[in-house]
Amino acid sequence: MGKLRGFLEYDRQDEDTVVVDERVKNYNEYTKELDTEELNKEGGRCMDCGIPFCHSGCPLGNLIPDFNDAVYKNDWSKALRILHSTNNFPEFTGRLCPAPCESSCVLGIIQPPVSIELIEKYIVERGFKEGWIKPNPPENRTGKTVAVVGSGPAGLAAAQQLNRAGHTVTVFERDKKIGGLLRYGIPDFKLEKKVIDRRLDIMKEEGIEFKTNVHVGKNYDVEKLNDFDAVVLCGGATQRRKLPIPGADAKGVVQAMEFLKRNNEVVDGLEEPTEALHAKGKNVIVIGGGDTGSDCVGTSNRHGAKSVTNFEIMPMPSSMRTEDNPWPFWPFTLKTTSSHEEGCDRNWSILTKEFVKDGKGNLKGIKTVDVKWKKIPGERPQLQEVEGTEKEWPCELALLALGFTGPEATLSEQLGLHTDDRSNIEGNDYQTNIPHIFTAGDMRRGQSLIVWAISEGREAAHHVDKFLMGTSALPLKGNGDLPSA
Repeated sequence: MGKLRGFLEYDRQDEDTVVVDERVKNYNEYTKELDTEELNKEGGRCMDCGIPFCHSGCPLGNLIPDFNDAVYKNDWSKALRILHSTNNFPEFTGRLCPAPCESSCVLGIIQPPVSIELIEKYIVERGFKEGWIKPNPPENRTGKTVAVVGSGPAGLAAAQQLNRAGHTVTVFERDKKIGGLLRYGIPDFKLEKKVIDRRLDIMKEEGIEFKTNVHVGKNYDVEKLNDFDAVVLCGGATQRRKLPIPGADAKGVVQAMEFLKRNNEVVDGLEEPTEALHAKGKNVIVIGGGDTGSDCVGTSNRHGAKSVTNFEIMPMPSSMRTEDNPWPFWPFTLKTTSSHEEGCDRNWSILTKEFVKDGKGNLKGIKTVDVKWKKIPGERPQLQEVEGTEKEWPCELALLALGFTGPEATLSEQLGLHTDDRSNIEGNDYQTNIPHIFTAGDMRRGQSLIVWAISEGREAAHHVDKFLMGTSALPLKGNGDLPSA
């Protein structure tokens, strides 16, 4: 695959970025385009490694060495066919995926791995630029109808696959626009929303019907779902984890997703900014060190925050793999995002003890204590507070980026669906205890990655199609045909 010994001749290529002082003035994507020759070289770095562990690292089973080889040979049309055979939306994963494939890249044992995510992004962008990606409606309709509830990546993938099988698909979304967390949870500087709309236009022309402002179980009776031959629930894991400590009711303690959603709506012109959900002139503390916390950091910097601080209860990760975290497993190493680079005081092993209020109930500070983790063989590490490390931080806006505990129970209760102890809807081969109702994505597996959501949507579509027709030609993980685009 690629160029023989190319990994010895070429260095890893990554995109340059707009300088910080410029990019924080707007919400545009901040990366600079690479030229074709450099991308060809990056494809040439892919080794003829015998066993491509990147396949197992990718939840979609993307045929990575194959499209790398096509890029090296400058056959971008072929690369796009290969990529689309397993991934419905590489324009999303090429921007947002944490790239577990790269963590599994064999080259990564001795050198920086192949820039797989970067190549994926440029393949699909080349496809749109050249006009290769066009609506591809099914030649025949089966007469079967399917309702997809939720329009995040799992719902969109299931809808597109089922439409390709010839079923008539309707997607229900409770928000004003289609996209789920792709639209409302991801800031524009990471994913401009025109990227979503571009794909939606194609899906609409393929025959998929989208209905917004429809909250199934609230303003849409669940009984109406029985009008469809099959239903796929892809509502996501939307129950936000809280921080039940003194002062949690202070004005200024805000859930991260509430903050990000409002900002995305403001950028889109759907809402006006509100002081309560704006960081300008405030000391902002983001509690939680994951991607959502990083997005809050980048957004706060663009608002013009007085200061931005990030708390993480876990210890600072190592910059390199440790002995108990070998290749090809996901590396639990220090991750510094573009948002961190824009300005952020990062603090690890710190526990939030209290939100401090002023006389009017407004947040004015946060009390913390340093912690350490005691390792006990055969047991979970124990959290211990470090005596004498108590501290109070000035803070007028605290953003809770603590993850999600599971899907809301309203829909599963109304439909009588079985759930696990985390409220995830149980699905054997994605089929619930009610035969014509299926589930996929975070609503089934819990909070996870976009790439997993797309994989779940694709696989659920296969089982729905098989339920409706007795058999299915829709692919499961990594064994797709090669469509024209």
